[in-house]
Amino acid sequence: MPKLYGEITGWGAYVPPRIVTNHELEATLDTTSEWIVQRTGIHQRHIADASETTSTMAVKASWSALAQANLPSTALDLILIATSSPDYFTPPVSSMVQAALNAHNTPAMTIVTGCTGFVYALVTAHQFIETGAYRNILVVGVELLSRFVDWEDRSTSVLFGDAGGAVVMQATEKPCGLQGYALGSDGNGFQHIIMPSGGSARPFGADVLHEGSHHLQMNGREVFKFATRIFGPASDQALKMAGKTIADVDWIIPHQANLRIIQAAARDMEIPLDRFIVNIDRYANTSAASIPLALAENLDCGRIKPTDTLLLVSFGAGMTWSAAVVQMQPGK
Repeated sequence: MPKLYGEITGWGAYVPPRIVTNHELEATLDTTSEWIVQRTGIHQRHIADASETTSTMAVKASWSALAQANLPSTALDLILIATSSPDYFTPPVSSMVQAALNAHNTPAMTIVTGCTGFVYALVTAHQFIETGAYRNILVVGVELLSRFVDWEDRSTSVLFGDAGGAVVMQATEKPCGLQGYALGSDGNGFQHIIMPSGGSARPFGADVLHEGSHHLQMNGREVFKFATRIFGPASDQALKMAGKTIADVDWIIPHQANLRIIQAAARDMEIPLDRFIVNIDRYANTSAASIPLALAENLDCGRIKPTDTLLLVSFGAGMTWSAAVVQMQPGK
């Protein structure tokens, strides 16, 4: 059997049309736009309206990716949805997306690793293609976190936005696709990004509602320390597996959590900031959607070429991390 690679033939993204600026948040929060920008780099975020859900955003991004790949949904062998904000705890949102795409009887599963979910899913798709098990896989990163934050808490509500991004990975014998990766988790720090109530440890009830512990909570200081500590080593591990150095990378696409984290990584790795793809100013932290959103947006405008060598790096709840070296399509 010839060696198989996972070519990324299609990509797409969806963001809700409603934009909420920092200046709008000034009216309801004890904060200023200047404070938000200084601390995070965020100027605005897109927020889903009442008619939208995680699954509907995922479907819109998926249709765009499938159209780009010129692949009918009925040809999909597997659907992977990375999200921590599903429509329901059960059924899995991946099955809802599968049904909405009319991908009849196609296996589908949800990957829940927080902000690292899209890269985890991309690595998972690569394994299925490399072994010859499947040939056409849809990988989606999507989050609707605006419904899980306390909009009276400036420490979290200013940070997040809603979005979905998707890619189609197809089997090919031409060398391309995922070339190296690093995945990791340190569950000892699980409490630093947490929704304390609503799960089996503490089911939702009147006391939970009263204290507001069903909202997302984050220890920003610890997350910042973790992210800046893991960014370089995860990148190095993925590059080593790929047999490349940072000099071989055309673009670094980091998880868009905080501009200061990206700036710190650039300093530590001694890489100019202009080699990093940054869009946090317009979309805020969209968690598992941030990397595919940045990827699709910059492919569409021509800034990134499908033959470029990319380094994807993410970190988040768990605490988890992931990095991947990708050349989407055969080329140089």
